[in-house]
Amino acid sequence: MSRHDTLVSLDRRHVWHPYTQEKTAPDPVPILSGKGATLFGADGHTYTDLVSSWWVTNHGHSHPVIAKAIADQANTLEQVIFAGFTHEPAVTLSARLSERLPGDLSRVFFSDDGSTAVEVGLKMAIQRGINQGEKRTRFLTFEGGYHGDTVGAMSAGRASGFFDAFGTMLFQVDALPFPETWDDDPDVEAKEAKSLSLLSDYLDRHGKECAAMLIEPLIQGASGMRICRPEFLKKMDEMLKGTGVLTIYDEVMTGFGRTGTLFACEQADVVPDVICLSKGLTGGFMPMSVTVCTQEVYNAFLGDAFDQALAHGHSFTANPLGCAAALASLELYETEKTLDRIAAIARIHRERLDDLKSRSNAHHFRALGSIAALDMRTDSTGYTSSVGPKLKAFFMERGLLIRPLGHVIYLLPPYCVSADELHMGWDAIGDALASIS
Repeated sequence: MSRHDTLVSLDRRHVWHPYTQEKTAPDPVPILSGKGATLFGADGHTYTDLVSSWWVTNHGHSHPVIAKAIADQANTLEQVIFAGFTHEPAVTLSARLSERLPGDLSRVFFSDDGSTAVEVGLKMAIQRGINQGEKRTRFLTFEGGYHGDTVGAMSAGRASGFFDAFGTMLFQVDALPFPETWDDDPDVEAKEAKSLSLLSDYLDRHGKECAAMLIEPLIQGASGMRICRPEFLKKMDEMLKGTGVLTIYDEVMTGFGRTGTLFACEQADVVPDVICLSKGLTGGFMPMSVTVCTQEVYNAFLGDAFDQALAHGHSFTANPLGCAAALASLELYETEKTLDRIAAIARIHRERLDDLKSRSNAHHFRALGSIAALDMRTDSTGYTSSVGPKLKAFFMERGLLIRPLGHVIYLLPPYCVSADELHMGWDAIGDALASIS
């Protein structure tokens, strides 16, 4: 039996994959190695990764600088309990993140992944109110928002439609309509005005009960790469300031350059009270996240009694290997002029999107930084649209890892992607629109 067949056989016997119906899904594709934007399969085929392996691989696979940083750290200190101890990689990373984040986002709490980063933010908001003698028990989000798969994050993302099976586990979260927009959208201002009006009404009724508003800034990822304008976020932030309602920005996907700036909030000229970061934090090498808050939020947890402290943590909090990877990844933004690379990706996205606008079976074209998306016109829409698996199979046959969100086709490549690789993806999208209904 070949190596490929052995891996598939063992996988089928023992592995349970995420977001997969195991009974009907095709065999998984065993990958042996990766380099840059290319994945090398056990079947001898190569695949160009145009979704950054679920949006985490910022600089490309097996980047030697990050790999060396992890190896060096592993020979020095691989792990130490972070309660009562600290270490140089965590201290240095906290300082460098604080330098790069806007405003007074300066207190770094480490956890494991994007979902737990959000959980920490929600717990910060609830306990802050308790510590200050306020009863704030409500949360506000946007319809379609997705924030992860742990219970608090699922509750915040209930309106995304992913978690119906777990309804009895979830707590109530309020949701406003998200003013999604796209190229040449004539209704964007009306949609924004409606959302802002509803926010104003909500604050009048529940402002003193609401602990925080949780937001994916500029773009909602999992619900279909739905974009809003930065000026809308700015107006929303102005309405929330002074109400006592914290703003929590879920930049798990948007952070570290995805939208064209290092952090999406920069484009709206907004400083949230709390920001959640993961995915690209370590360049895709290690699972790690941070929840960063302002000094004002941090101060609310200072006191003489333990009851006022944030009682949250993980076994691998601030793991030194993850911190070393994150430090190396941050450095690459300077040494490799990464934001310039993203700008070049954005130009190709815009050029190729404009070329497809004459297609009758595609609409709602949109692009933001390294992300570009369009919707296929189909009878079934959403994440479970029947066209999604057809599109994915079509692209895989072309040697392209493009993973549509149902009827939504998007590209979100690693920043090392070449112009030729990116054009190859767009050529395939054009062919798919011509041949798949």
